[in-house]
Amino acid sequence: MGLKIADKVPIFSAKDSNGNHFNIESLIGKKIIIIYFYPKDDTPGCTIQACAFRDQYQAFTDLGAEVIGISSDSISSHQSFVKQNNLPFILLEDKDKKIRHLFGVRPNLLGLIPGRATYVVDKQGAIQMIFNSIKAMHHMQKALDIVRKHQ
Repeated sequence: MGLKIADKVPIFSAKDSNGNHFNIESLIGKKIIIIYFYPKDDTPGCTIQACAFRDQYQAFTDLGAEVIGISSDSISSHQSFVKQNNLPFILLEDKDKKIRHLFGVRPNLLGLIPGRATYVVDKQGAIQMIFNSIKAMHHMQKALDIVRKHQ
């Protein structure tokens, strides 16, 4: 089924790329949150997407937003991906795909590839944008446009 605009963001926690415990509740009420789900570290589309968020990360933080990337890759894979691409934002491990299921992110290409979806959550925890597209290049700009509109 999945989430809709104005729904409250599901509460979740996971390990970040440093192995630290992260809970989404730590950001609700404090920041706008961009949560993007991607298929796999170090693949061409996912690298393009991560680097787009990296290149505009300062614009997001200047607008009071935090970026969080989520995939089922391991912490060690995330560490390598972060280091290789100088990613300044949070990457979370979702090995069992529980977070992906909470959001209702469906697989693409006949169920063979985990879905790619981006959510913008306002400071109060309400979803303001859902963008579900396999096209990695468009996610960052869509999210940035919505964050700017809510300022």
